[in-house]
Amino acid sequence: MVKIVDHGTWRLVPEDEELHQAGPERLWNESFYFDFAAPDGSIGGYVRLGLYPNWGRAWYWACVVRPGRPTVLVADNAAALPAPGTTDVLTASIAASQQITRPLHSARVVLDAAAAVLPEPAAAYADLAAAEQVRLVLDLDWVTAGGVYPYRDLPRYEIPCQVTGSVSVGDERTPVRAAGERDHSWGERDWWQISWLWTSGRLSDGTAFHGMQANIGFPIGWPSFAAPPDGELSHQAGFSAHTDFGTDGFPRQSRLRLPGAPLTALPLAFAPVAMTSPDGRIAHFPRALCRFAADDGRTGYGWTEWNQPPGWRQHGWSYLADSAGAGK
Repeated sequence: MVKIVDHGTWRLVPEDEELHQAGPERLWNESFYFDFAAPDGSIGGYVRLGLYPNWGRAWYWACVVRPGRPTVLVADNAAALPAPGTTDVLTASIAASQQITRPLHSARVVLDAAAAVLPEPAAAYADLAAAEQVRLVLDLDWVTAGGVYPYRDLPRYEIPCQVTGSVSVGDERTPVRAAGERDHSWGERDWWQISWLWTSGRLSDGTAFHGMQANIGFPIGWPSFAAPPDGELSHQAGFSAHTDFGTDGFPRQSRLRLPGAPLTALPLAFAPVAMTSPDGRIAHFPRALCRFAADDGRTGYGWTEWNQPPGWRQHGWSYLADSAGAGK
């Protein structure tokens, strides 16, 4: 039986793996994430489906990264909504399905799409149709490993997983046996208001971890967990982070204050996306496969994201510098 950490204001049930009734907000969104990273960092990827029923569209993102090689990226922010009651995405260049094969225990993602080949990650912020194209095929299963972590106050949950299957880029097929995480959330999400950092990974001893912090200018009990090898997932109070950015806006490293196990996240390969709001504002989203180095000598791999709405450099990053400096 999968353990669900119970520390919040709402109760997660297996039925929450299904689709939810939309709220009235224009930017009400139902989001599904699936990511993976090989234990040696040689390959990683993620898939995200975002449903915006009150905006009349779906966002579908998928990528494969291999450090030292071009990013392979699918990013369509104007796809037609799936048929009612389903999460399948079908466009002229994307055939994608995802299925919760056993609630809170396992899920499968299948994709066959035309993807952009990006030697430079900043090209993801331009017209992807102008880039070289390659066929990207995913057939992957996520199986829960360690428990299920609902956020305390938001309808969102994270699940560390073992990921198996295969990835094909053009004629090159790669078997996948990796660690990963999937999450599911629903409610209003405005990408153009608040910057944030989200991170998850698996360390060399098998410990899975996750942390998230939005830059609202003052500390609260940000969501984070740790799941030791062959142990149960537990909530970790007090997560914070500080990031060093380059002049190009891409992060160089993030200092992660995970209680009991401070880490440094070093981006190895980016798979960014740009998002345009209904009123024309643009946010950048430099998500990256990272190598993690813990202060106690452990290392590992996983994913970190940094949401960058308009004016993001003034969105409390100085607070993160002050708070994370003590996280040793």
